[in-house]
Formats: sequence, structure tokens, C-alpha cells
Amino acid sequence: MTNGVAESVAQQPDSAKRPFGMRDKIGYMFGDFGNDFTFILQMMFFMLFYTNVVGIQPGHVGLLFLVARLVDGFTDVGMGILVDRLPVKPGGDKFKRWIKYIAIPVAVASALMYMSFVADWESYTLKVVYMAATYFLWGSVTYTAINIPYGSMASVISADPDHRAQLSVFRSTGANLAMLVISSVLPLFVYTTNAEGVSVLDGPRMTIAASICAVLAVVCYALCYLNVEERIESKPQPKGEGAGIGKMLASITTNKALLTLILAALVLLLGNLFLSGMLGYTFLTYFGNGKLQSLAQMASLLPTFALILLAPWLGKRFGKAETGAVAMVIGGAILLSAYFLHLDQNQAIVWIVLYSLAQFTVAIFNFLVWAFITDVIDYQDVRTGQRDDATVYALYSWARKVGQALAGGLTGAALGWIGFSVEAAKAGQQQSEEVISGIYMLVNVVPGVCFILVGVVLFFLYPLKKAAIAKNVEILAARRAGTSLADDPLK
Repeated sequence: MTNGVAESVAQQPDSAKRPFGMRDKIGYMFGDFGNDFTFILQMMFFMLFYTNVVGIQPGHVGLLFLVARLVDGFTDVGMGILVDRLPVKPGGDKFKRWIKYIAIPVAVASALMYMSFVADWESYTLKVVYMAATYFLWGSVTYTAINIPYGSMASVISADPDHRAQLSVFRSTGANLAMLVISSVLPLFVYTTNAEGVSVLDGPRMTIAASICAVLAVVCYALCYLNVEERIESKPQPKGEGAGIGKMLASITTNKALLTLILAALVLLLGNLFLSGMLGYTFLTYFGNGKLQSLAQMASLLPTFALILLAPWLGKRFGKAETGAVAMVIGGAILLSAYFLHLDQNQAIVWIVLYSLAQFTVAIFNFLVWAFITDVIDYQDVRTGQRDDATVYALYSWARKVGQALAGGLTGAALGWIGFSVEAAKAGQQQSEEVISGIYMLVNVVPGVCFILVGVVLFFLYPLKKAAIAKNVEILAARRAGTSLADDPLK
């Protein structure tokens, strides 16, 4: 590497800041806790609210997801470039400032998506316009503006790879805490039984629940802001020496590790969010009791807190990619087994057990995945001499949103394929036997196949296995020391 490149990647910890510790890990955990008070709420209830309460056709909701993700391709990457290129005042924070500015707007935008009075409007077009406008405001604008800097911030909290792995675990813990609250507590409040004895989603209760989640999101963001320190300050490049935006993006999009991780993320999100999107329909329609969703989520989430200790050990002992690949294959096999067992409507508890086991395997991968991103950023540094933390994270974030959109689009389309009736759902009536059987098939087979494919991608395509990551660390350490090693650990 040239001296110019070596200078461009120089990063020094701020000695004036307190040492990295538990306060940072807890604070970073609360950041994702805040994110997921709006993200998981949208993932689990948005489509269900607009089909069963407002009366929007599933295909129209799915189309919204697809269009929004195309828009996010510009807003996510644009936000990443903005965060990377916007000047920072001496002693200022590159990433934390965005949490302070956007916490309240993203919470308000989330609450607006679940206003039950929209169901009373006579105009179907007006309902669709409101749904789309509030969804774009939340997902493509405010959520992007807070999530990109939050996710990128891990690389400047500490330069130690072990610290970053711990941040990944605590971030996933925050997500699981939000999932536990939303998926276990909310169903007990928002699902009711109508006069015909059919389990339904109550619109006004959903509005109240979404508003409470918005307030809690702001509280969590405040705890993140107050407890996390940015210690690694990127040295600004002299004017004219930095890579142009086009050249920088071209370099990032040829990063094999990033591209294959994006592929794995797309398939994972497609399967897992499809599963989450179908969960409400499964318990309401197939098992006939929406409140069972609360039990299922508690059973699937509580064991995952053991991964706070187990996941870092597995990643260190066997390698992050190796551990994730095995876990995903096992999870997919469990869900496919649930389908072939053909459990009937009276065997909900058996299905919940199998679902919980599958979700535990997914959690193993998810507890490690944010450390995958810092590995990819390190590899980008090795290849080019520039980290571009926020832009790399933005591309990965957009890929996750594409997976979310594909899952939403597929969920809406799949419900249409099996003949799901919005009119019957809105009226609190039971679906046909064909629809009931179709829902059970979809909730098991689609995510089961996707999870196995994620394992295949990690096994055979993702290049940053345990040995390659160790080589990267060695190269970067040698570069900072002024010595030289082979620049590409994959060669």
C-alpha cells in the first residue's frame, strides 16, 4: 500500500473518552431496542392492520413494500454518503448526533401508520394514499435517517474486534427484547374475539399500542445517546485526496464479502419476515386463536437470551460464518419437518415448540451478523485503504429492506394465490378450508427453504471464514505498524 493510503485509513482512539465497558454495550443495546419498537411493530402488524382493519387488498400492501424498497435504494445509500461526508466539528460525534435529531420524528411517523380512524373512510383510494404516505415517511425517510448512523456507529465505539462482537450480541439482545415486548405482550391487548366467536385484530387498540411503542422508542434512543461514546476519530483527508463518490461506490460494490453477505441477508429476510408476516394469519386462521401468538413468541425468544454468552463463544471457537451456516440449515430442516408432520388445528403447542427451535437457530446467526458487517468493513479497508463505514452499512441495510419488501410482497401475493378473503377477514368471518390449509403450508415451507439456502450461501460463497478474518486483523495491524503483508487475505 502507498503511504497516501496508509494515511487515509489512520484512525486513533480519543484518549479523553472513558474506556469501553458495559455502559457502552447496554447503551448500544437500547439503540436497537428503540429501532425495533417501530421496525418489529411494522414487520408483525402493518399488513395485518391494513388488510384486516382498514380493508386494503394484500396485493396493494405488497406492492407498496416493493416500491418503497426501490426508493430506499436511493435514500439508504444517500444517507450513508451524507453521514460519511458531512463534516464533524472538532470533538463532535459523527453518528450520535443523528440519534438526537431523528428519535422523535421516527417515533411519530411510526404511530401515524396505525390510526384506526382510516378504516372509517369511504374512499378506498384515500385509504391507500394514507397508508403509502405514512409508510414512506417512516421507512424511507425517518427510519433510514436514524438506523444508518446507529448501525455504523459500532465501528467507532471501539477498534477491538472482540468489543465489536460484543456490541453485535448486545444489539441483537436489544432487538430480542423489543420482539419479546411486541410479539408477546401486544397480542394479548390488540386481539379480541367478536360476537361470532372469531379472533380479530382490534383497530383502536392497535392505535393505542402503536402510540405506546413510539414513546418507548424515544426513551430507548435517549438511553443509547447518553451511554455510548464514539472513541475512534477518522482523520479527514486533505482536499482532493479522497476517492470520488462514484469510485468509492464502485469499490464497495465489488467487495465479494459484502455482496455474498447481502445475498445471504436477502434470503434470510425473505424467509424470516415472511414467517413473521404469516404468523398472525396462522394463529388467527389456522389455529383459531390469535392470543397463542403471544405464547409462541415468548417460547421462541426467552431461550435466545442464553446467546448473550453462547454466541460469542461459538463465533470464536468455530468461526462466525461457519456457526451461522450450520444453524440456518438446522432451522430450515425443522420448519420443513413441521410441514410434513401435517399438524392439525388442535396441535398448536407442538407447532409452537418446532417454531421456537427454528427461531433459536435463526437467533444464533442474528446475534453474530452485525459483527459480520465490521469484518466486511475491515476487508474493505484492506482492499482499498478506505473504510466508508456508513456507506457499506447503508448498502447492507438497503439489502435487508429489499428482503423485507420481497417478504411483504410475497406475503401479499401468496395470500392472494390461496384465495384469502379480505372481506371475510374484515367482517370477522372464517376463511375457507383451502385458505386455512394454504396458510399452514406457506408458514412452514417458504421460510424453511430460505433458511437452508442461507446456510448454503454462507458455506460455499461467503469468503470471510475464521482464517480469513484472522489474516485481515494481521494485515491491518501490520499496516498501522508501518510494515507490509499481502493485501488480500482471500488470495
